[in-house]
Amino acid sequence: MASVHESLYFNPMMTNGVVHANVFGIKDWVTPYKMALLVLLSELGRAGAQLGLLERRRLNRLLLPLLQGPDMPLSRLRKAIEESCPHLASSVHIRLKLMAEGELKDMEQFFDDLSDSFTGTEPEVHKTSVVGLFLRHMILAYNKLSFSQVYKLYTALQQYFQNDEKKNGIDENDMELTNTEELEGKMEKEELDVPLREEEISCSGPLSQKQAEYFLSQQASLLKNDETKALTPASLQKELNNLLKFNPDFAEAHYLSYLNSLRVQDVFSSTHSLLHYFDRLILTGAESKSNGDEGYGRSLRYAALNLAALHCRFGHYQQAELALQEAIRIAQESNDHVCLQHCLSWLYILEQKIFDSCVLLEHSVNKSLHFGLPYLASLGIQSLVQQRAFAGKAANKLMDALKDSDLLHWKHSLSELIDISIAQKTAIWRLYGRSTMALQQAQTLLSMNSLEAVNVGVQQNNTESFAVVLCHLAELHAEQGYFAAASEILKHLKERFPPNSQHAQLWMLFDQKIQFERAMNDGRYHIADSLVAGITALNSIEGVYRKAIVLKAQNQMSEAHKLLQKLLIHCQKIKNTEMVISVLLSIAELYWRSSCHTIALPVLLQALALSREYSLQYLASKTVLNLAFSQLILGIPEQALNILQTAIEPVLAHGAVLDKGCAMFLVAKCQVASAASYTPQKKIEALESAILNLNEAKTYFAKVDCKEQLRDVLYFQARLFHTLGKTQERNKCAMLFRQLHQELPAHGVPLINAFK
Repeated sequence: MASVHESLYFNPMMTNGVVHANVFGIKDWVTPYKMALLVLLSELGRAGAQLGLLERRRLNRLLLPLLQGPDMPLSRLRKAIEESCPHLASSVHIRLKLMAEGELKDMEQFFDDLSDSFTGTEPEVHKTSVVGLFLRHMILAYNKLSFSQVYKLYTALQQYFQNDEKKNGIDENDMELTNTEELEGKMEKEELDVPLREEEISCSGPLSQKQAEYFLSQQASLLKNDETKALTPASLQKELNNLLKFNPDFAEAHYLSYLNSLRVQDVFSSTHSLLHYFDRLILTGAESKSNGDEGYGRSLRYAALNLAALHCRFGHYQQAELALQEAIRIAQESNDHVCLQHCLSWLYILEQKIFDSCVLLEHSVNKSLHFGLPYLASLGIQSLVQQRAFAGKAANKLMDALKDSDLLHWKHSLSELIDISIAQKTAIWRLYGRSTMALQQAQTLLSMNSLEAVNVGVQQNNTESFAVVLCHLAELHAEQGYFAAASEILKHLKERFPPNSQHAQLWMLFDQKIQFERAMNDGRYHIADSLVAGITALNSIEGVYRKAIVLKAQNQMSEAHKLLQKLLIHCQKIKNTEMVISVLLSIAELYWRSSCHTIALPVLLQALALSREYSLQYLASKTVLNLAFSQLILGIPEQALNILQTAIEPVLAHGAVLDKGCAMFLVAKCQVASAASYTPQKKIEALESAILNLNEAKTYFAKVDCKEQLRDVLYFQARLFHTLGKTQERNKCAMLFRQLHQELPAHGVPLINAFK
């Protein structure tokens, strides 16, 4: 069957209209696009000293991607040349026009003249240069063409030039449309643009070996470091299918197809492409040539290992375990220690889904260091630190372990793991409630990775580490009331990680959480309730917890209590200590609202014990504040003030603005309650001090637009001013309270009967 693209592309491996399986048997063949490049090089040599230094530099930088990249339409090539040197672009166009509108002998003469570039004592082009090698490959490929193939090449060149002329004619006609035909003209233009855009990003014929290798390596690098700059999944798959149509045994194309399928979470296609990759690797003999007799077995064991990783990624743990056992068996038979270490790391990942064990991980780190696998050893240390952070180990010991891994990173120039380590430190400091330290680590990573557009491989600014750090940064700004800055960070995240990218779920969750907190602060519970579904889709535990918070705010106490109890049992089962403590604090608040203050005490003591056991300092401070409020309600404000002194400092240093306001409000309540037994003069001083603390709390609440808390503070201040006989200040607070009270009426709960 004759090839569809035979009339446009001239692969010397074609005989009788059939493409041979080994389409990359020859490195290059002549195409109309490459003839346009040859004309560009010829005109560049003719221009010589007429070109300025800046123009020559621009053209030299342009040449390499043009030579290595896939074929492109003439219009796009002309535009690229015009940006560097408009005069040269005009010369190239005229030369191509003369050749396309002339005779066949003009093309023959052009190729004969190309050889003159290498003659003379000082040739225009050196034979061993990049341009020289390209010219020699094209001359050689042209000389090998038969007469019929030369004629087809000339016909294709005419068609290539005529397509560009037609497009220019269409563009000119569109510009001459009248106002009455403008809408119709735009629609026609859009219809014509669709195939042209596809033509610009794709090549409708077979790529040469160098073009295919360049295309695959470029796309694979972009998928790893900057997915937004890579082709879309559909476009990339179309390109890969085109490559595989001309060479089904091109193993690297199958592997890139596997990576592309992972982007869209396509289990079937990714498994299919992965198996085809290793099948072609064995059939082509590439592994056997480089690894001797072990090449076949090596492909099999790494195929099983990659298959296990694929199943683990999609949550198919049973299939992953079977594939991993197969990989271990083959690796043991071949005595492949490197493969066994990778298997050991994946075995730990699979087993931690069932039970927590550091034994396998520690053994993996030691063995990886022994066999000189720094990348694997560093990943093991990172996983070990993460596990021990959740187990409540001291922060200084974890940072020492990360320091040891950083030495490995810098010693072996593992830039990707440096980013992961900094992101890990940011998350650990956030877990321990040290927002200032987390902010410092986040800024460290951001200063290392510039937000400006950079070349791939120089700085990796679109990796998961970068996304994690930016999400933490957005949440930190939102907690401090800088919602505009948080919105800007999230906007930048949406640009860097579009919704269809693999790390988009990170910023989606943080965006929903920030919107939820703002809606709760503003008293818009119906909006907060509508956001719960989105949070649940991204993180079920966070979604259930926030649903309980909404129910609690709407005074649906029994429903909230049932939900929190179920969530508590689940979190205890999966050992999510941070969420367990948060749930216990919410349950205690439910008991306060139900006037069961004594029942709340054991719950708070349990939360305090857990937070101290797992070194969660910030949660421990919040729990102490809740205990102080319980003591205030139970009639021992002096004791409440004493324990507040130990807990308020971490909250003011590292806490969210809302928590700072609640802490200062609680201090003022305790001061007023303690002043009942004071002498008149001392009582006045205590009340004035409480008013100052209330002013500070009011500032914090206003920063996050928390109207309900502002209303409570104003009510309390009005009462204090009335007691002190300050009528003007009392009336001002009463007026502001009335405005907020009309906007946010009470729901049957006493105003000053809650910590928050």
